[in-house]
Amino acid sequence: MPDRRVRSAAVVAPCQYARRVSQRPRRVTLRDISAETGLSMAAVSYALRGIQVPIETQERVRAVAERLGYQADPIARALASGRTGYIGVLCGSLTDIWQQGVAAALGRGLLAESRQAMIVDASNDPVVEAALAMQLLDQRVDAIIALPVDPAARHWREVAEKVQLVSIGDGLPGVATAAEVVFDNEAGVSSAMHQLLDAGHRRIAVLTPAALATPDRPAEVVIHRLATELGLDVSLHTSPHELDGARAVALDVLSSDRRPTAIFCLTDSMAYGVYAATRELNLDVPGELSVLGYDDNPVSGLLTPPLSSYRWPIDELVSAVVERTVRAVDEGKRSRRKVLTPIPQFRASVAPPPRPVTAFGVESGLSRTPRHNRAPDEG
Repeated sequence: MPDRRVRSAAVVAPCQYARRVSQRPRRVTLRDISAETGLSMAAVSYALRGIQVPIETQERVRAVAERLGYQADPIARALASGRTGYIGVLCGSLTDIWQQGVAAALGRGLLAESRQAMIVDASNDPVVEAALAMQLLDQRVDAIIALPVDPAARHWREVAEKVQLVSIGDGLPGVATAAEVVFDNEAGVSSAMHQLLDAGHRRIAVLTPAALATPDRPAEVVIHRLATELGLDVSLHTSPHELDGARAVALDVLSSDRRPTAIFCLTDSMAYGVYAATRELNLDVPGELSVLGYDDNPVSGLLTPPLSSYRWPIDELVSAVVERTVRAVDEGKRSRRKVLTPIPQFRASVAPPPRPVTAFGVESGLSRTPRHNRAPDEG
């Protein structure tokens, strides 16, 4: 004989659930406020938005709305205004510590302007970047702020045709952006290369996050041009931002027959990988290898030795980007390009290269035993 208790429980449970659902408070609507105040729904809507009705009416409607527990429907508000209040922040790679800081600061800056940031990570991949840009468009964001992986990619034109687009770091050639806050790589890279040259370095490796040179203010193009002008032996190497990936690239560079005497990293995150590689190879920084960064993350000053780098004015960058983004969304106005110049941070990771081997046994630049690790009786 079947157990009727189990059967009745199975029947009763859905009913109990239905009662609980039906007991949930109904959402207060504009119609409720209209009935309470005796105003039309249009007048209530205007009052809540603070337009087209007297201040006294606005205050009376808001008091009723608060008493009834009214909350604006974000979907309805977006349909009415044509805006969602969301801003897409499309990062090139959030494994880069500097980009993490910029994304967080942008989120805070946008929140202060009553906007919500939707932060996504392209993982340093142009294909992923294009897909995420389309997804942000599908989410009906009011604007997209991009730290582009590939500034020359075709998808930027399509994005700019559909939403306000603001670029950080590199300009987007041929794209109708609402604003661009770009880096003066001409000044920064030139200063960095001359700093290494003045220290005596002529064989320099450069770690860059992108295989493609960017057509507008391209750090890589500046490096190639300066190498020719200054007679330097410069090699470029594509590197990921994350520690293990950058370490692997640095190990490969430092294990070559023509090992450089200096490495210039276009992000500090990559420089951390170089430091890890020098420890693995038992190389002294800066005694046997000079290392130079390019965005001055706060961690860089805590390394041993502290990393020389170039600091971008983050507060100025974030303020300019947020201001231009809000202006583009609210007023539909484009802003003039803003160019940021880096500030050198000279510390202890750059020194003259080691002297070559002589007949008297002066230590070679290929030595892999750092001075601070040698036994006291070594010469």
